[in-house]
Amino acid sequence: MAKKSSIERNKKRKALTLRFEAKRNELKAVAADQSRSPEDRFAARMKLAKLPRNSSKVRIRNRCELTGRPRGVYRKFRMSRIAVRDLASSGRIPGMVKSSW
Repeated sequence: MAKKSSIERNKKRKALTLRFEAKRNELKAVAADQSRSPEDRFAARMKLAKLPRNSSKVRIRNRCELTGRPRGVYRKFRMSRIAVRDLASSGRIPGMVKSSW
């Protein structure tokens, strides 16, 4: 089980990302627009830099929904490999069977 503080920090980052997503996308579009003046583009970059760092999408860590484990997380299940294995072994994931060859 991961530390509660790490899990809560990640939740806070997700909330900030959702809150600033529209503003961040708008500023990125202005900064990337070649038809705008260099001053406008620079001003957009400066405003983008003023936004909270944790409002960026790349700061969010994929974590297991059950345990909060940060590594070995399958995107499809949003669970760590260990949690998927435990659930599959107990037959709680439909269609998943133990491999044998």
